[in-house]
Amino acid sequence: MAVRARQNSYISQPLTTEQQQPVKQQSSKRKKSIITAKEKMLYIAFIVVVAVLAVTILHKQSSIQQTTMEIQKIESEITEIEKQNVDLKVQVSELSTYERIWEKAKELGLTLNEKNVKVVPGE
Repeated sequence: MAVRARQNSYISQPLTTEQQQPVKQQSSKRKKSIITAKEKMLYIAFIVVVAVLAVTILHKQSSIQQTTMEIQKIESEITEIEKQNVDLKVQVSELSTYERIWEKAKELGLTLNEKNVKVVPGE
């Protein structure tokens, strides 16, 4: 019976602060582990979003750079074609002069009746 009295005395005695501390520490550790797990998920989500944005920005920059290079290539082709056009205009004007036409006609054995030839000023 003495043993029972001691057991009952333990049950009826209020817990001291020393006995309560391990329980509080365990619950606070559990709360901290739940918070850190949530924080980890937030950090991971944040890192994933930043990584996706970085990859998207790099892709857009690459695309812009490629488009810029294509524009420069097309502009250089346009410049070359414009130069060729000017050269062709000079050749056409040289070949279409009155004297040049008479010269070519004579080379080919053609005779032109001067009554049918009209010279238009400015051309």
